Amino acid sequence: MFSDPLTLYRQALAQQGFVVDPAQANAVAALQACFESLQGRQPAQGVYLWGPVGRGKTWLMDQFHRCLHVPARRQHFHHFMAWVHQRLFQLNGTADPLHALASGLAEQIRVLCFDELFVSDIADAIILGRLFQVLFDHGVVIVATSNQPPSQLYHDGFNRERFLPAIAAIERHMRVLPVAGEQDHRLHPGAGRQRYWVRNPAQAGALEAVFAQLSPSDGGTEQPLQLGSRQVRVVRRSAQAVWCRFSDLCEQPLSALEFMALCDQFPAILMDGIPALSGAQRPGRIARGTEDGAQRVAAGDRQLPALSPKDDSVRRFIALVDECYDRRVALYLEAEVALEALYTEGYLAFPFQRTLSRLREMQLQRFA
Repeated sequence: MFSDPLTLYRQALAQQGFVVDPAQANAVAALQACFESLQGRQPAQGVYLWGPVGRGKTWLMDQFHRCLHVPARRQHFHHFMAWVHQRLFQLNGTADPLHALASGLAEQIRVLCFDELFVSDIADAIILGRLFQVLFDHGVVIVATSNQPPSQLYHDGFNRERFLPAIAAIERHMRVLPVAGEQDHRLHPGAGRQRYWVRNPAQAGALEAVFAQLSPSDGGTEQPLQLGSRQVRVVRRSAQAVWCRFSDLCEQPLSALEFMALCDQFPAILMDGIPALSGAQRPGRIARGTEDGAQRVAAGDRQLPALSPKDDSVRRFIALVDECYDRRVALYLEAEVALEALYTEGYLAFPFQRTLSRLREMQLQRFA
C-alpha cells in the first residue's frame, strides 16, 4: 500500500504511543518534501538530521527509506566506509578510482541513506571530501543522521582542511536540521530485561547462567574463534552465543570488520571483565615536522588532543556496541562498575553518550 513519511509519522503518533515532538515534526516535513520531489522525478535536496542521542533521527530516516520507490541504499556509515575502502582496493590501477567508485554507485542508486555520520579517521576524511561532491554532481540524493552539525564533523582532526570540501558540499546540497527535542525517546517505558551486571566477587558470574540459558543443549567449546585472519580467545562459544573477555575483544587490534563478522556468526554476544573505562589523560603534546624539532615555531605546530591509554580499547567497545545495536544482536555485559559510571570523562565522552543511550535501550525487552 502506498505511503509516505508524513503518513507514517502521523500513524505512529495516533497508534503507536509516540509523543508530539516539534523537532521531529520539522524533520518529517523536510523528509516529506524530499520524498515528493523524488516521486515527481524532480531535483531533490538531501536531508541532514543531527542532534543528541535518542531523538528519533534513525527512526525518521528509516521511515523515509521504507517509502521510497526509487533505487536506494541504506547503511550504517561505518559499513558504508568499509565498503568504500574495499571497493577502492578493487579499483586499484584505475585512472581515477574514487571517481569510478562514485560514478558506479550513482548508476545503481538514486538515494543514499546512512546512519551515524561520524568522522574520526584521516583516510575517511580525505576520501569523503571528494566522494560527496562527485555523488552530488551525479544527482545522488543523500539523507544522513549524525550527532554533530556538519561544521563540527572531524573537529580538530589532522589535516582537517582536506575535509572542508565535504562539509561545503553537505551544506550546499542537503537541508541541515537539528533534531534536539527534550526527550530521549529510547527511554520510553517498556518491559525491562537485564543484560548488564556489576560483578560481585562473592557470587558466581551472571554470564554463566546466561550462556547456559542461551545454549541449553550445547555446552560449547573453549576453542579460539577465527575471525578473518585473527584468532580470538573465548571463554566459551556455541552456535547460539559467544562469551569473551573484554581484554580479548577490545584490547586486541580488532577492527569494525571483525565485529561485523562476529555479529554475522552469533545471535548473542557475552562479555565480562569490563573495567571502568575512564582514565587519566596524558598531557597534550605539540606535533612538529622534522624541521621544527629544535624549537617551537608559530607555523606548523599542532596541539594533539590529550588522550587516555585506554582510548583505543574504548573505541573498540563503542564499535562493538554500535554493531550489536544496529544488527539487533543481544549483548550481555558484566563490568566492574555500574553502567552510569562506565565512562564518565575523557576525550571520547561525546561519542560515548550515544553508546550509553544504546546500552540503556538494550536493557529493555523490546530490544533483540
